[in-house]
Amino acid sequence: MWFCRGMFYAYIIQSIKTGKYYVGSGKDLRARLKRHNGGYTKSLRNKGPFKLRYVEKYLTKAEAYRREKQIKRYKGGDAFKKLILV
Repeated sequence: MWFCRGMFYAYIIQSIKTGKYYVGSGKDLRARLKRHNGGYTKSLRNKGPFKLRYVEKYLTKAEAYRREKQIKRYKGGDAFKKLILV
């Protein structure tokens, strides 16, 4: 399985309802997806359900957060499209 203890993740989720993409990072990806899908994330409330479209693993929180910010800068561009088409 691709979930590993002690790892941090940068991820892209897609709203099934709206088709829009959202980028995030965190340690417990399963719990994070549950929070997004349960409407507990204020910025994404009423926009779910979500499906995981892309994920990368990192050893540190700082690396995952840095990658999250980098992916957010890609949004809408060719680099972003390449990630979600994988």
